[in-house]
Amino acid sequence: MAGRTLYCGGALFDGARLHPEAGLLIESGRVAAIGAGPETPADVMVDLQGDILCPGFADLQVNGGGGVMFNDAPTPETLATIAQAHMGLGAGVILPTLITDTPEQTRAAIAAAIEAVRGGVKGIGGLHLEGPHLSVARKGAHSAALIRPMEAEDLAALLAAAEALPALMVTVAPENVTPDQVSALAGAGVIVSLGHTDTDYDTAMAYQEAGAACVTHLFNAMSQMGNRAPGVVGAALDNSGLAAGLIADGIHVHRASIRAAWAAKQGPAPIFLVSDAMSPAGTDQARFTLNGREIRREAGRLTLADGTLAGADLDLTTAIGVLHRAVGVPLADALRAATSAPADVAGLAEACRIRVGEPDPVLRVAADFSGCSWVLAP
Repeated sequence: MAGRTLYCGGALFDGARLHPEAGLLIESGRVAAIGAGPETPADVMVDLQGDILCPGFADLQVNGGGGVMFNDAPTPETLATIAQAHMGLGAGVILPTLITDTPEQTRAAIAAAIEAVRGGVKGIGGLHLEGPHLSVARKGAHSAALIRPMEAEDLAALLAAAEALPALMVTVAPENVTPDQVSALAGAGVIVSLGHTDTDYDTAMAYQEAGAACVTHLFNAMSQMGNRAPGVVGAALDNSGLAAGLIADGIHVHRASIRAAWAAKQGPAPIFLVSDAMSPAGTDQARFTLNGREIRREAGRLTLADGTLAGADLDLTTAIGVLHRAVGVPLADALRAATSAPADVAGLAEACRIRVGEPDPVLRVAADFSGCSWVLAP
């Protein structure tokens, strides 16, 4: 982008703070000033008309997009297609996510992510392995036949992957992974997330002590919070060291539950937004398959034939709107939940910030959260 372009007439979120009336000056493709007024000399002035400028989103749970699923073809080419689809939906960086699969597919996914990162595929921040070391009791849409305990060779493969990737997240259940394995993974920099588990509160708290740092899609596929048994949900909210991903589509979790969780969450570990997106993201695709089972897209839901939710028909712009408009979370906090909060959880601290002097990708988000577009090409 040549010359000087000034964006004004809307809010700007820089990844940490919301500037309600701040302008953004871009010069030769780089951020030249934050807080520039309408009197600032510029070759082009763009009136945002109340829209919001913010960093590109960080989505730590992306199973597919652009008409393809990572599980179906774990290759760098698939990752490029998925990343491109999610850039169109506002995500500047994603963790492509492999759902429970065979050891061979898991190894292929690790190799593909490493190759994509080394090859500079835009938008790929690492890898998320959601399984196969989960609980059959809370399998959700995962194939029970493929769920299994973590063995020594699995641990070795994950430790090697952690050395080669900027970020590696692994969703596990205490039913099939030991505290010592969690400690080894966390010590190697893996973001260990508890999910698809029926374990109790005390065990979840003990696994956080062992090194778990996160909970996968809060409320979904986990033991719930009761009066005498707080479950994984209670542990996630009560433990300041457990971050929690959240699918805020108004389907996976009721807005009242989100509101209660947001108020109850002990920090600094945050609640952050994930899309849990599948193959249809960025397309009009109505049906696709996962592990040989058909998944249908109808009325904003992705379900197996028996009605089991199978991922989400969601993008983070929509999730921000639900969090802010339906739940009542302040706008700055809702934007943070899609940008710097997940980036920090994944150890990608330099992502999802707008800084003077850097060519950070910047999004223009519609004031009604109906869509977004890139101000700087990612």
